[in-house]
This record gives sequence, C-alpha cells and structure tokens, in this order.
Amino acid sequence: MANKPFAITLKPGTSLNNLTGSWRSERPVYLDRLPPCNNACPAGENIQGWLFHAESGDYEQAWRVLVQDNPLPAAMGRVCYHPCETACNRGQLDTSVGINSVERFLGDEAIKRGWKFDAPAATTGKKVLVVGAGPSGLSAAYHLARMGHQVEIQEAGPLAGGMMRFGIPKYRLPRDVLDAEVQRILDLGVTLKYDSKVANIQQSMKDGGFDAAFLAVGAHIGKRAMIPAGDASHIVDAVSVLRSMEGEDKPMLGRKVVVYGGGNTAIDVARSVKRMGGEPIIVYRRTRDKAPAHDFEIEEALQEGVMIKWLSTIKQAEVGEITVEKMELDEKGFPQPTGEFEKLEADSVVLALGQDVDLSLLEGVPGLEVKDGVVQVASNMMTGFAGIFAGGDMVPSERTVTVAVGHGKKAARHIDAWLRGESYEPAAKHEIAEYKNLNTWYYSDAHKTVRPMLDMIRRQTSFDEVQGGLDETNALFEARRCLSCGNCFECDNCYGVCPDNAVIKLGPGKGFEFKYDYCKGCGLCVEECPCGSIKMVPEDI
Repeated sequence: MANKPFAITLKPGTSLNNLTGSWRSERPVYLDRLPPCNNACPAGENIQGWLFHAESGDYEQAWRVLVQDNPLPAAMGRVCYHPCETACNRGQLDTSVGINSVERFLGDEAIKRGWKFDAPAATTGKKVLVVGAGPSGLSAAYHLARMGHQVEIQEAGPLAGGMMRFGIPKYRLPRDVLDAEVQRILDLGVTLKYDSKVANIQQSMKDGGFDAAFLAVGAHIGKRAMIPAGDASHIVDAVSVLRSMEGEDKPMLGRKVVVYGGGNTAIDVARSVKRMGGEPIIVYRRTRDKAPAHDFEIEEALQEGVMIKWLSTIKQAEVGEITVEKMELDEKGFPQPTGEFEKLEADSVVLALGQDVDLSLLEGVPGLEVKDGVVQVASNMMTGFAGIFAGGDMVPSERTVTVAVGHGKKAARHIDAWLRGESYEPAAKHEIAEYKNLNTWYYSDAHKTVRPMLDMIRRQTSFDEVQGGLDETNALFEARRCLSCGNCFECDNCYGVCPDNAVIKLGPGKGFEFKYDYCKGCGLCVEECPCGSIKMVPEDI
C-alpha cells in the first residue's frame, strides 16, 4: 500500500480541522480580580457586587448584597471617610465613583421602604454577650444573630450607637437614621439592655450563662493635658461636650470657645459651638497638612466661620482668656516653641486631644495583655482569655466607624467558628485589579455627582444635616460609572475580536470560555478587555 500524503498522516483533528492551539506559547484565561474598592474597605464590603445591582435599578437586591457585610449603610453613607473612593481606579480616568453616595442612597431607601434583614439561621443554642452598643458591637450582634446565636448587648449608656451618637454631631448623622438602623438589628431577636455597665466580664458571663463574649467598649474617656490654669478656668474635654449635646440642656461653654486639638473631634466640637451661636477658635500645634482631621472636614469648618490658629499651643488658662505660644517648624518639620506669646479671649477651653478606653471590666482576667491603653488580640480577634473577643476602639487599630463595623463582622465569624469547635479561615484574596489592567478608552467620560450641601445660614445656625443625598436618577448614574475592575460584565469584546472564533458564549450571566484547540495565543482578547478580567499565562502552567 502506497504511503499517504503527509497532510493526512497527522493525528485526526489537527490540520484538517484547522486546530491551531498547538502554536501557542501563552494562553488566555478568564479570572476574577479583586476590585481596589473592595480591597480598601475596612468593613470588607463587596462594593462592586452591590454596585452591579444598583446600576440595573434593582436597589433592594443591591442593599441586600451590601448588608451581608455591613448592617449600617445609611449611617456609613454619612460618616465613613470612604477609602474605597481613594482607591477607585476611575479616579485615574476622571473622578472616582461616588460609592459612599450610592451607599447612603441604598441605606435611606431601605429605611423609607421598610426593608428587613433576611431571617436568621436555625438557632444554635449558644449565647453570646456583646459589651457596648457602638458600631462594632452592633455589627457583631447582627452577624452573630444571623448565624443563629442568641445575642445580648449590654450597654452602659441610655441609648444605642456609641460614638456614632455621642461623638458624631447630628448635622453629620441624624438620629432618626441611626435609630432606624439599630432597630432593624434588634428586630432579628437581639436583646439590648441599656444602663447596664459591665463591671466584671467574667462575672457577667457566668451570671448570664454566656458561652462567649465580644468586648466593644468605645473610647469615651477624653485625654487631658497639663495646662496651668486658674481655679475658675473652665476646661472640659471634647467627649463630654459632644455627649452633652444629646441631652435637652446644651453645654454652657460661653461665647468665646477655644478648642485645643487638630483631629476630627476638634472639628466636630468647633462646628457644634458655631451652631450654638458661639465663636470657636481651634488651636493646633502643627500645620494644616499635618492635622489628623480629614481635610474636607477642615475646609467645611472654615467655610462655616470657624477660626483656626495653626502652629500654636496653649501655655496658660485664666478666667476669660488663654495664653498661646506660637510655634515654628524646625529643619525636620517638627514644631518648636518660639517664645512669642499672645492672649486670646476664652470663656472655656475644650480639650480634643484624643480618647482612652475604660478597661476596668477586664481587671483580674488572666491571660490578657494590655499595651498602650488597648487590649492585644490574636488574628482571630480573641484576647488572651479563651472565649473573650474584642474589637473596635479597644484594640490596636484606626478608630473609625467603618473599621469598627469590620471588626464586628470579623469577630462574629471567629466567634461562630470557636463556638462550633472549629476555626474560621477567610478565603484567599484574588490579585488586585490595577488601573494598568484596564482598557479605559472603552469608557466614556462621566464625572462624579456632587452631593448637595445645606445653605450656609442653616449650616451656621442649626443642626440640620449638612450634606444631602442623591436622588434615584443620580444614584443610578453614579452606580453606572463603575468600571467593574477585574470582573467580566459580558461586554462581548473578547467574543468579537477573536480571530479564531475561540471564545464561546455560555449564556447571560454565565460568561465565556476559551476553546483552546483553536486559540493561537495572540492576546487580542486581553488587549481589548475593558475591565481586565483576562490575562495571558505561560502554556506550561
């Protein structure tokens, strides 16, 4: 028998069928990259996930995805300093997506429409004590209740919210919004006891038959400074001032009020004094760029008429006046005294120099380590005593509402696992979707929607909310500005540009797959993917 021509002696299914996959040295793969917004969120929200539903107008589903991680979206949409927006890739294209604005819109819609959380899991029979009804305690209670545990919050104060209520003024966070979100957590079956200060955590756990505890005591003790003062000088701490704002009788500070400090609390006190008809002056020993307060808070305070004396420190306080020493920066940028003084009128001085945590409830508990005024915890948020966990202001971390909410969620997952005799292992993070992964020319320019501000007269004279929210049209527009960084949104670009018809559509919501027998590894799909959800890998992987 004569030999066959070379072309038909190859293995079946190669050249005769135009299978060109053997030409490749690299092949494309679909992947889910981690959006930078998700990665930057201290509460661990699936931001891109809920924006996906919001941009289709399904706001309830967007809210339900959001509250899988954060039960306080209306509050967070007002007080979070949105590091997600700082990380947003769109900020390198035009302006970052208004994630915080959309979150607030969803939170407000939920309150307006009466949306409730999904029913909890089947009861586990386990009891958990949460100490403190601030953002961290509320978050932990919410997640633990959804897991089926019986949760009781014991709160030392008369109302829930912690520093959200007693540290953040009403012009930033209206109390009806906070109350509505707290009530929705309680509707899950969480018990909340007010005026119940825990003096001894071990005794409280024993008396209540609790299997575990989460400590979420906020930093409510204002730090003091050694300022020489006359006997009749009126010196108070910022936390006390803000706390007293919740009562019927406002604090008696006088007309001329000096606020000593440069953090957000100092700004909040000064802006509150302005609204009460006072004339506040902030005294801070460093420059504006070194102030711990967020710059937009400083700018809003200046707009409202708050005076700020930078590079100044208080040396003496007497009745009706203070003595301030001017500072100057040395060659290393640190403030140094100049010996130059001036006097300022001052009916009172408010110290906004930071806060400490009351750790007296932990006295006598073996195995605990306290360092620099906070409790040391392991990676699972557990203290040195088995079954006692801690988070929020009590542990080493940045002190923000968003961080506290994230601690509550993280602790709840570890408490749940501990109660089951297991350990919780978070899923491995995907690689981050960087701006260089995107093909941005596919996206049209669309600048961020600016939230409306209250008129200046009302800002200076009332505690009405300063910043408004988005309406439905603006919220929809803002959600649609999301670039879907690192995750396929089925634009069909890869399908359309592939020269080998090697991309197969799997149907709506199912994405695509590569038929590698035909793929030559040219990389066109990677070059033309807008969101960076395809990459090339070596053929031998």
